[in-house]
Amino acid sequence: MTSTDVAREALPQRIKRIAKRRLGPFGVFFEGFLRHPVMVGSIIPSSRFTIRKMLAPVDWHTCKLFVEYGPGVGTFCRPVLDRLGRDATLIVIDTNDLFIEYLRRTITDSRFIAVHGSATDVEEIVRAHGHEKADYVLSGLPFSTLPDGVGPAIASATHRVLRPGGAFLVYQFTSAARTFMARHFRRIDAAFEPLNVLPCFLYWGWKEDAEG
Repeated sequence: MTSTDVAREALPQRIKRIAKRRLGPFGVFFEGFLRHPVMVGSIIPSSRFTIRKMLAPVDWHTCKLFVEYGPGVGTFCRPVLDRLGRDATLIVIDTNDLFIEYLRRTITDSRFIAVHGSATDVEEIVRAHGHEKADYVLSGLPFSTLPDGVGPAIASATHRVLRPGGAFLVYQFTSAARTFMARHFRRIDAAFEPLNVLPCFLYWGWKEDAEG
C-alpha cells in the first residue's frame, strides 16, 4: 500500500473527527443513530418541553435511585442531575458504547454512573451498584422497533426492579410501549407532547404500593 493509499483511507476518518468536533453532542448523537438506528429511534434529541413534562411527576425529595435506558448524549441526564438530591444516584444504561464513552467523558458528577449494557439486565446492574430497587426508570427506547422479545423483557424487568410507589417513565413516537407496559402496570398515566421532533407520547406506569 502506497502513502497515497494510506492518506486516502485516512481522509474519511479526519472528516469524521472534524464533523464531530463542530457538531458537538448532536454529531455524537447522529453517529450513534447511524450505528444503531433500531435502538436509538431518532436523530434528534428530545425537546425541553418533553423533558419538563416527562419529569414533572417525579418526587425528587424521596428519589434515591433514578435509572435511564438509552441516555444518548445526556439530554435527560443533566436535567435529572439538576433535580436529584445530593445523596441520590443516576444510573444510565445503553448498548451503544459510543454514547457511554461520551457520557463518561463529559459528565463528571459523582452521582452519575454510565453502564454499557442492556436494559433487560437492569436488576443485576442495580444490585451491582449497591441498590435493591429503583425509584424511577426512564426510557426513550423505541419499543416498536426493538428485536422480538426485547420489549416485553424490558417491561417485565423494569416492573420487578421498581419499588412500590415507583414509576416507569416512557416517551415514544408511537403508542407501542403502552401495550408492553399494560401487562405489568395497572395504572398508566398518559400525555402527548406536540413540541418535540417528532411529537411524542408520554407514559407513566405506576407500581402500586401493594405490589412487591
